[in-house]
Amino acid sequence: MFYSMVVDAIFANDELDRLEIDAKWTAGLSQGIVKAFRKRMQQIRAATDERDLYKLKSLHFEKLEGKRQHQHSIRLNNQYRLILEILPENPDVKKNKVIKIIGIEDYH
Repeated sequence: MFYSMVVDAIFANDELDRLEIDAKWTAGLSQGIVKAFRKRMQQIRAATDERDLYKLKSLHFEKLEGKRQHQHSIRLNNQYRLILEILPENPDVKKNKVIKIIGIEDYH
C-alpha cells in the first residue's frame, strides 16, 4: 500500500514559527542562518517522510545519541544545526507525519 504524505512541522516555540514565515524576523541570528533555516524548512515540508531527509546527503540528517536519542539534527552550516523530533504516528488517524522543530543550536 502506498501513502503519499507530506511532512507537517510544528514548532517548540513561537520564535521558530515566526522565523519561518516573517521575512523581516531574524530572532537575533545571522542572515545566512535564517536563509539556511528557511531552505531546510522547505525541504522538511516537501519530504514524504524521514527517509527523504536521509537521502539528501547535504542535510547531514542524523539521529542524536544519549539523552537526546529521541531527536535528530540537520546541518544549517558548519556551526549550526536544526534540532527536531519525529513525533510518533497515530495509526487511527491517517494524516501527515509530524516533525517538531526544537531549536537551532551552535555545535561548536
